[in-house]
Parts: sequence; C-alpha cells; structure tokens
Amino acid sequence: MQTTQGIRRHSGASPGGPGLGRPIHWEYLLVPVLLVLAVGLWELVVRWGEYQPFILPAPRRVAARFAAALADGTLVTHTLVTLREVFAGLALGLSVAVVLGYILAKSRLLERIISPYLVASQAIPVVALAPLLVIWFGAGSFSKVLVCALTLFFPVLINTIVGIRSVDPSLMDLMRSLRASRWQVFTMLEVPAALPVLLGGLKVGVTLSVIGAVVGEFVGSDRGLGFLVNLARGIFDTPLMFVALFTLMAIALTLYLGVVGLESVLLRWNRPENGR
Repeated sequence: MQTTQGIRRHSGASPGGPGLGRPIHWEYLLVPVLLVLAVGLWELVVRWGEYQPFILPAPRRVAARFAAALADGTLVTHTLVTLREVFAGLALGLSVAVVLGYILAKSRLLERIISPYLVASQAIPVVALAPLLVIWFGAGSFSKVLVCALTLFFPVLINTIVGIRSVDPSLMDLMRSLRASRWQVFTMLEVPAALPVLLGGLKVGVTLSVIGAVVGEFVGSDRGLGFLVNLARGIFDTPLMFVALFTLMAIALTLYLGVVGLESVLLRWNRPENGR
C-alpha cells in the first residue's frame, strides 16, 4: 500500500486519472475523426454520383478554390467586412438587449406594457425586414449592423430577464439586511447570479449575429461573405460558394467557442471542485 502511494506521489498521478489528476477525455478525439469521415463520405458521393463541379464539387476542388481566394485577397477582404458587421451588431444588440432586459426584469408593469409588442415583432422574419432597413438606412454597413442586432436581440433580452429574476429572494433580503447599496446588490448579487443564464443567451446570440449579417448582405451589398455567396451562385462558381459557407461556419464556431471560454473564466467560482 505504501509502495503504491509512493509511486503516485512521484509520478504525479492520482486515482481520478493520469498526469495531474485530470482524466483523458477521449471523446474530444471524435471531432477530427468525424470530420475526416464526413470529408471522405463527401468525396465518395461526388465520385459515385459523377456530379459536375457546379452541382457538387469535390473536397479537393473546394480546397483549391479556398487557396486561390485566399491568395488573391478575395476571401480576406469579404471576411473582414462581415466580421466588422458582426462585431458591431453584437455590440449594439447586446447592449440594448441587456439594458432593456434588466429594466423589464425589475418592473413588472413595464414588462406587461412592452412585452406584447416585443413578442409580436418576432412574427416578422428578419429576411422580410431587411429590405426595409436597406431602403431606410441605405445599402451601407449600418443597415447590415441593424439586421445583425435585431437577429440576436430577442433571445438575449429573454435570457437577461430570466437571469435577473432567478436571483434567490433570500439572498436579496440578506443584502438589504446588510444595508448594501443598489450598486453593491447589482455587482455582487444580481450579475453573478444571472451570469449563467446570460452567457447561455450570448451563445445563441453570437451564432445568430452571423446569420443576421449574411441576411443583410443578401438583400443589398457589394461586399461581405453574403455577397460572395450571391456572386458565386450567379456565376455558377459552386466551389467558391462552399468556401464562403465554410468560412461563415468557422466564424460562428469561433465566436461560440469564445463565449464558452469566457464562461469557463467568469463562472469558475460556480464549478464544483474535482473530488468533492
């Protein structure tokens, strides 16, 4: 028994797993494996069906088109335009949604007055609203930013209301008994308690922001990845369309993983320690 404990002490291993006591998550290896299998299946479908490149291009054609678009600067130029619209839309949509959500969460009367109009506005598809915004605000970047902000506004608003109202009333009474100021209640109780729900809404919001930017570019734009998809469709350059679509997927995935990383940092206090 003593020998076993000594080996564990010197090797750094623990009963919970190898190394520093962290078990190896073999399921992470499934991501690249499934990706390779998907690309292989894609290649087989193209070969068996003998599809023309303008219908379904092979992965190698898409990779070659990606390299060409990257080399001539086309992909970088349009990606930067879409990224600017996405980040601006995120900043606008998140700020308005969080502020309005906090106000509605603290005022039941105001929520009863405004909520029906907010819910009714969700019956209007963003695709139908985008042309109006382009007419009203022009075909520049601002209309795309508005479409992007409107796309993510409602989910973040609802999560903000739910998060603020999820604060334990007994903790609120405790803060009042300690004569905490309004700012102290907000920063020390309401924000930490609402963060899990707020970050959940942010995960949805960052992916929707990419959709909103592309919808705006579809309606009227001469730049951006949405415009690139429209252009590729018009000239039957399907490999270029795949390149733009995969780039949009990469942007959405990167933003989502960024929120996951932010969540792991901000909610570190909320995770139970290993072995307890």
